[in-house]
Amino acid sequence: MPVSIFKVDHDRAHTRLDVYLAQVLTGVPSRTFVQKLIEFGHVRVNEVNVKAHHKVSAGDDVYVEIPEDFLTPRHIKPENIPLDIFYEDEQLIVVNKPSGMMVHPAQGCYTGTLVNALLNYSVQLSRINAEMRPGIVHRLDRETSGLILVAKDNMTHARLAKQFQRREMRKTYIALVAGSVEFDEGAVNSPIGRHPRQKDKKAVQFDDGAKEAYTRYRVIRRSKGCTLVALFPTTGRTHQLRVHLSYLGHPILGDDKYGDKNSFSRLALHAQGIGLRHPQTKRYMEFFTKAPRGFLEYMDSQCATVKK
Repeated sequence: MPVSIFKVDHDRAHTRLDVYLAQVLTGVPSRTFVQKLIEFGHVRVNEVNVKAHHKVSAGDDVYVEIPEDFLTPRHIKPENIPLDIFYEDEQLIVVNKPSGMMVHPAQGCYTGTLVNALLNYSVQLSRINAEMRPGIVHRLDRETSGLILVAKDNMTHARLAKQFQRREMRKTYIALVAGSVEFDEGAVNSPIGRHPRQKDKKAVQFDDGAKEAYTRYRVIRRSKGCTLVALFPTTGRTHQLRVHLSYLGHPILGDDKYGDKNSFSRLALHAQGIGLRHPQTKRYMEFFTKAPRGFLEYMDSQCATVKK
């Protein structure tokens, strides 16, 4: 569980602890939320648990832990954020998520997420996952754009989750990657585990802790200095596509963890398509979006095309 540490300055000395934290914690939902953190022992002043009314002094060290499951629906505010609804029926919603939007609230980001927008858009969302992730069946990284499934009820959620577990979902991504990919088609069948030195990263590993990971790819268009590829992951490991492409020597453009953040204006990865069996009708359905305009514009303006 990550810990945030704050040093009280002279300007905020003699302030109630709950008021102080409401001021310094980024994106905190409310003062009531802070008071609950204190009440449940997730806040310490100089390594000592104190009450919400405790007044901090200049130089105090304030330690704050926010467990991932601490947020509840009453802490998640519905927000009037525009949503690109790609498909909707009585059981599910397919949203075309923009790059830069987190899927659900987490430590340090409690507003502006897809869940905040969904709570404002729909009164009916599944609760089968965790209370802080109503309706969310699967995830996309914050900087990854594209299609994501949202369940309106628990039965739909369970049936969709089972399709993911059985690897029956057909997922298609497109990405701009560095360099010219040599083969028109190929696959990466390399297990993924924890990075040996950086805990917020993953890496191809061949130890007992690594998990199976399989990604097929197909070149869509090659240009001088970059390649547009379609990606078909069979497994769904954290950062799988980003790790596998970096392992190939062709990191995704704009990737701040596994490549060069400055090579593109965002992570150049888009969840373009998803195929599933409808949880109610059992009918097979596929949804596909267009390639982000920025991907194609970049290839046209920055790269001299050598092959399509």
